[in-house]
Amino acid sequence: MDMQVDNHRSGEGGHVPERNSRFLQKSGYWYFLTREGLEIGPFDTLSDAQEGVANFIDFICGAEPQVKALLERYRAA
Repeated sequence: MDMQVDNHRSGEGGHVPERNSRFLQKSGYWYFLTREGLEIGPFDTLSDAQEGVANFIDFICGAEPQVKALLERYRAA
């Protein structure tokens, strides 16, 4: 029996892209990676890093366009 897991996010269709964890641990501390490739941290626990990424996403969603443009420049670097 072929058991496939549906990894589509809400509103997605078609091929599911490979998804990597955005969390990493270095020297006992946790960090999260942004789409721009920035490491944000350190956090004491994975749970703190997960809360941090949620706060970061909330911030970006409400940020002025120039803030978003600044982060996009880091992606291009």
